[in-house]
Amino acid sequence: MGDDVSSNTGNVTVKPEWLRVKAPQMQRVGNVKGILRDLGLNTVCEEASCPNIGECFNAGTATFLIMGPACTRACPYCDIDFEKKPKALDPTEPDRLAEAVRRMNLNHVVITSVNRDDLPDGGASQFAGCIAAVRQVSPKTTIEVLIPDLCGNWNALAAILAAEPEVLNHNTETIPRLYRRVRPQGSYERSLELLRRTRELAPWVYTKSGIMAGLGETHDEVIEVMQGLRAVDCDILTIGQYLQPSAKHLGVNDFVTPEQFDAWRQAGEAMGFLQVVSSPLTRSSYHAEQVRGLMERFPRSKG
Repeated sequence: MGDDVSSNTGNVTVKPEWLRVKAPQMQRVGNVKGILRDLGLNTVCEEASCPNIGECFNAGTATFLIMGPACTRACPYCDIDFEKKPKALDPTEPDRLAEAVRRMNLNHVVITSVNRDDLPDGGASQFAGCIAAVRQVSPKTTIEVLIPDLCGNWNALAAILAAEPEVLNHNTETIPRLYRRVRPQGSYERSLELLRRTRELAPWVYTKSGIMAGLGETHDEVIEVMQGLRAVDCDILTIGQYLQPSAKHLGVNDFVTPEQFDAWRQAGEAMGFLQVVSSPLTRSSYHAEQVRGLMERFPRSKG
């Protein structure tokens, strides 16, 4: 953990033992990929080069990436393409996504998107349409949406919440000091405001956020972000190791030890998060289906 990333040249490249993953069972991975290709769908698992793709595909789960794969922002940590021009929204996408949920027999689905700053509502209507389509074909499936900041369009946020997802996730990604470098088109304050307004507009929804480690943040700075998330009553937190997708992306400042991740988990639980998933390989949607157990332990209702 460092105090400054100004000298980060990305030369920390040798992964420690704890970041190695088992090779996936290719038959099951191929089956899931076959469904996705057949229905013309994208997943963040593939587009963002997630290290857990084998485990998740082998378990028959996926995080669907809608309105993509081209993104209107160029975050230097992210492997999603920002050089292509975004296409017009496809009105068939919600039904195709719902069909994939049905074929994969998912108990819990995560729906995320690229940033679509070119759209007046940031793509909120497409999120709402996907939620409605999944509800129609698989009413027992719980739905988590991982949304962008919508450029602070709170009417768009309200439209997504009106479709009644069980979980609304929006990642803060990093500490405020590193925003200019890591997330130059984002705003830490706007991200916290989105989560605060979600709790205000839909108190029955479980809110969630995530942080990357290994970009030069200090332990105390991570704790401060965690406290900021609890101040807006965020329920669930994920913390995982940042991995450099390619030589053109931000370099890894350091590989954080499993012991440090566990220390953050314990600190978050003491702060009152309902769940903290903190480990080197944790990603925002990793084992997201575990939220179903959380909902049983801490039930909420609109009434």
